[in-house]
Amino acid sequence: MSPDDGRAPVGSGTDDVPDLEHYLIDMDGVLVHEENALPGADEFIRRLGEAGKHFLVLTNNSIYTPRDLQARLRASGIDIPVANLWTSALATAQFLDAQRPNGTAFVVGEAGLTTALHEVGYVLTERSPDYVVIGETRTYSFEAITRAIRLIEGGARFICTNPDATGPSAEGTLPATGSVAALITHATRKKPYFVGKPNPLMIRAGLNTIGAHSETTAMIGDRMDTDMVAGMEAGLHTILVLSGVTDESEMDRYPYRPNQVVESVAHLSVGSRG
Repeated sequence: MSPDDGRAPVGSGTDDVPDLEHYLIDMDGVLVHEENALPGADEFIRRLGEAGKHFLVLTNNSIYTPRDLQARLRASGIDIPVANLWTSALATAQFLDAQRPNGTAFVVGEAGLTTALHEVGYVLTERSPDYVVIGETRTYSFEAITRAIRLIEGGARFICTNPDATGPSAEGTLPATGSVAALITHATRKKPYFVGKPNPLMIRAGLNTIGAHSETTAMIGDRMDTDMVAGMEAGLHTILVLSGVTDESEMDRYPYRPNQVVESVAHLSVGSRG
């Protein structure tokens, strides 16, 4: 950090952290923007593989299954194995399976979430479900939200895949899970439990997936309020990229700092395994 203002400097490499062997990498704003790969993203993933590093791409987006995401990333020019993709939908399903195995849920969301819940043995129903689960979708239904409100009032537990209030699109900002959760909370006076970032639960699950330890792991992301705080609280080396939603001036609004700030993943060096 700079001795003058305590600000994490904008740099061009990771030579000062040679012992990193694992990387948790946010997807949107770090590797891709909408349907397009960001400059240098494919090369960065390739360098990780060549250096023998373990990595996991994380996203709070619960719309797509890992196989769907793999196909979308491949179409943009980035080839990532399904096993290296971790979504808030998978984390939510894993959490619910641990809390109440073979339970029931009413879901507002897309295939990424419903598939993940089916795969852990959950039954999706509108009749007295154990949980109401809200995820990402591009077509939020007033009828479905009304149903969710009434089920929560009737005793269903309230879960959300992630707290993001907005999401990006080619046309501009879209309301996301956090905004819909706020609407339901206002109507029911019940607050949800958010599973996705910045909940350390999602980070710990990611670490377990690749057999990583916090001491040798970096969190690379473009958001101070999710990626950086989640990585910091999990004890990871945090790297903020300025290729997404955060610019350098916005960091002053937060009481914490990333360990490093770089323009993009194209500016990150990856040392070989020693």
